[in-house]
Amino acid sequence: MKHFLFVAAENDALANCKAGGMGDVVRDVPRQISERGDKAHVVVPAYSRLHKEAFFRTHLNFQLRGQTYTAELYEAVPKKEFNNIIHYVIHHPEIESGSIAHIYHDDPTEPFYTDFLKYTIFCTAVAEAIKRGVFGNLDIVHLHDWHSSMVLFLREFHPGYELLKPIRFVYSIHNLAIQGIRPFRDNYASLQTWYPEVPYEEDQLKDQRYQDCINLMALGIRFADAVHTVSPSYKEDIMKPSDPPEFIGGEGLEKDLQKADREGRLFGILNGCNYKNIRSARRKNIFPNIVKAIFIWLQQESKKYKADFLAHTGEKVVAYLDTPPDFICSSVARLTEQKFYFIKRSPEAFIQILEKLEEVNGVFLLLGTGAPDYEELFRDLSHKHRNFIFINGQSEDVIDSIYLESNMYFMPSLFEPCGISQMLAMRNGNPCLVHHTGGLKDTVKDGVTGFAFNGESYDDKIHDMVRAFNDALGVYIDDPARWKKIRANAKRQRFTWEKSVGEYYRQLYLLEY
Repeated sequence: MKHFLFVAAENDALANCKAGGMGDVVRDVPRQISERGDKAHVVVPAYSRLHKEAFFRTHLNFQLRGQTYTAELYEAVPKKEFNNIIHYVIHHPEIESGSIAHIYHDDPTEPFYTDFLKYTIFCTAVAEAIKRGVFGNLDIVHLHDWHSSMVLFLREFHPGYELLKPIRFVYSIHNLAIQGIRPFRDNYASLQTWYPEVPYEEDQLKDQRYQDCINLMALGIRFADAVHTVSPSYKEDIMKPSDPPEFIGGEGLEKDLQKADREGRLFGILNGCNYKNIRSARRKNIFPNIVKAIFIWLQQESKKYKADFLAHTGEKVVAYLDTPPDFICSSVARLTEQKFYFIKRSPEAFIQILEKLEEVNGVFLLLGTGAPDYEELFRDLSHKHRNFIFINGQSEDVIDSIYLESNMYFMPSLFEPCGISQMLAMRNGNPCLVHHTGGLKDTVKDGVTGFAFNGESYDDKIHDMVRAFNDALGVYIDDPARWKKIRANAKRQRFTWEKSVGEYYRQLYLLEY
């Protein structure tokens, strides 16, 4: 039996510990490891809340800022029990809950300021726990994104953590654009403040663009034994320089990634999707579920400032309770530049899509929360366009209904490391219209399992997005047999975790399976 430790900021195996796709991966990969007869330990921060229903296991004492810190390790109760998986959370008063999904902080004036503090404490506590053998004798430590990479800093430079060096460390990149850049010194949230006694090589840690800063994403790429991107095409994308908005690539880290590739340490393996124990929804329930969710939100104090808009949305939805539309196009995503840049910059193109939908008695459903300027854009479009229903909240029942009942799923991501939404839509036999980038390139075949748009320039992409939408709607209206075949092809696709984790064992972990 091999022993694994997963270190991450999110873990959807625990309630209320997910902000994005990383949480799905950290939930699902240990389950596959368990099925293979190996043992997985999973540790995340407690964010001042997740430890309250957990079981205390031990104190962890370590040095930071020239003084002794004491963190608490708890064993957490997962949403579902599996053999050979143990979930932990680490509590310290300074590991605080953020405004984004009660996990991450948004520090607009000093990016990553607060998150640097809490993940530095978290990573040092994890390194101390590994050193003390709390997780047993580990064969593999699998780190996820910059939030966990400080463990590699301690392994490489801290004399007190040399015991970590024989263990194989794997580093997964979920979103290269979020890099955790902070100053080396002259700031409270800086490397020198928190590790004044650690001798380190600045040249090995610095960001190539901001040379007085450490880049924690680069740290993971430079010091891990294996570096993993969550799709093969994203691996190829990020080894090229970015040229926004035409192309989002290495985001300043392409040379580090090219070096890792030359050294045989960089691997692109597609994320999987869950095809078992799927949370079920009832058909023909999408509009009642939306109305129900709106009534719930209207009772919440946090939604008061959106009350007028929610009432406006509810009024539009009520019209579809008795007479549903003939076509539903949908999107479910956090409202960010990555997901909806094309719509923010070119709303006129989205309006063309809405007008085309109106010709066939179709609606566009968008569910999501996120950046205030994106929320404001979509609220404004909803007021102006009767067939655009913007659901400005989060509801599992509504999301399940959207994946089940949509006719087509729309995913115009500027870039996409892997993407899970297209897999969930295809699982239900819903063709997707996607931007031909990253993991979307690896999962949606234009004209076979869905539809795609692309282009050399930004204007080309926008023109092709509208063209692809019109073509897809044309197939639905004029060629039902072909639409049925595309639906069937989409539903037959299987992006299984069993296959993906098999590649993890072979390429990342260097283990027989």
